[in-house]
Amino acid sequence: MLMIDAHLDLSWNALQWNRDLTQSAYIIRTQESATAGKGRALGTVALPELRQGRVAVCFATLLARATGVPIPHIDYATSAQAYGVAMGQLAYYRALEAQGLVRLIDTPATLDRHVAEWTAWDERAGIGATGSPPLGFVISMEGADPILTPAQLAEWHQAGLRVLGITHYGPGRYAGGTSTELGLTDIGCQLLEEMQRLGVILDLTHCSDQSFWQALQHYDGPVLASHNNCRALVPHQRQYSDEQIKAIIQRDGVIGAAMDAWMLQPGWVRGQSSNERVTLANVADHIDHVCQLAGNAHHAAIGSDLDGGFGREQSPHDLDTIADLQQLLVLLAQRGYRADDIAAIAHGNWLRLLRQAWA
Repeated sequence: MLMIDAHLDLSWNALQWNRDLTQSAYIIRTQESATAGKGRALGTVALPELRQGRVAVCFATLLARATGVPIPHIDYATSAQAYGVAMGQLAYYRALEAQGLVRLIDTPATLDRHVAEWTAWDERAGIGATGSPPLGFVISMEGADPILTPAQLAEWHQAGLRVLGITHYGPGRYAGGTSTELGLTDIGCQLLEEMQRLGVILDLTHCSDQSFWQALQHYDGPVLASHNNCRALVPHQRQYSDEQIKAIIQRDGVIGAAMDAWMLQPGWVRGQSSNERVTLANVADHIDHVCQLAGNAHHAAIGSDLDGGFGREQSPHDLDTIADLQQLLVLLAQRGYRADDIAAIAHGNWLRLLRQAWA
C-alpha cells in the first residue's frame, strides 16, 4: 500500500550529518561504522528504502534554529545563519529534483498527478514493472527561526514551503516550544496572520501548551501535528493531551504517529534504556488512541521522524529501515481495522488534508 510520512529530516541528514541518501541505508551504515556519535551506523532512512516501502510522499523538512542553545548541527548564533542553512537544505531538495530522483509537490495538480503515477506503477509492479516514479516531497519547516521576519514568509512560500511548525525544543523566536511554559511572541502572532494569508499549513508539533492554544486562537487555517503521540499513553509535555488531540480533530486536522522510542514507552530514557521492548505495536497503540478519540480513522496517520537525530537504537525494535512501515499496516489489520481505514491512515488522511488546504 502507498504510504505518506509527514516528517523526515532528509536534508538535515544529508548535509549536517553528511549522508548520501541516494545510497541504501545499509551502505550508509557501513560507511559510518567507524564514526562516533549518536545514531551513527544505525540509520534507517534513505531514498532506496523509501521506494521499497512505497513511501510515495513525505513531508521533507528544513531544520535550523537560532535559539542560542548549543546543540551541534541544529543551533546557530543568528537567524541570518539559520536562514542560510535552511535555504541550503532547500537547495539540496532542488538538486535531487534536478537529478530526477524526487518531485517537489506544492500544488493540488502536482499532488494528484504524482499519486496517480505511483498508484499505476504500484499496480504494475506485481507483474514485473521496473523503476518507480520519483519520490514526492512536500516542503516543511520544523521551527520558524530561519524566517527572518513574518513578511519574509512570502519568499519562502514562493520557494515551495507549504507546511510550517512555528517552534521546536525550547524558546523559539516565534513561540515557546517543547519543555517551556512560553506562548506566542509578538512576531509569532504576525507570522500566523501571514501564514493564513498565504495558505501555509500550521504544524502544531513542538508547541508548548500555551502556544498550542494561542496558535489555534490566532490561526483559522488548516492544522496538523506532523509527528506527535498521545500524552494519555506516555506522559510528557511533548505529547498532546486528549483535549489537544480533540481540538485538532475538530479542525479536521491529522496527527502523525512518531517512532521515537521515548515517545512510545513510558519511562524510556535516552542513552540508558534499550529499545528491546519498544515495537511497532506501541505505534499502533497511539494511532488507535487517536482513532478512539475521533470515533473514526480520519485523523490518524504516520509522521515517523525516523533518523531525527537517532537511529535503530531509538526506533521500534522490529523496524530495521523505513521500508518496515508496511508492517504497521499489518498490525492495524490484525486489530480489526478495515481496509479503507488502513488506507486512510497510510496515506488517505494526509492526501485529504493537503487537497483541502490547497483547494
